[in-house]
Amino acid sequence: MSSTPELAWFKSSHSSGSQGDCVEVALTPSTAHVRDTKDREGGEFAVSAGSWTAFLNHVSEA
Repeated sequence: MSSTPELAWFKSSHSSGSQGDCVEVALTPSTAHVRDTKDREGGEFAVSAGSWTAFLNHVSEA
């Protein structure tokens, strides 16, 4: 899948400027799109809003 330019992408609040793997997220009412900040043209993946919420709940407990 190619990048979707009309989405409003934002960088993860846990991404640092010089270390670690940075991701960007774009939200719609029904999906969350994720891509690599360093390879924006490399594609993206999307998950349902429910799956994204479950993921966030899980990682916030860690």
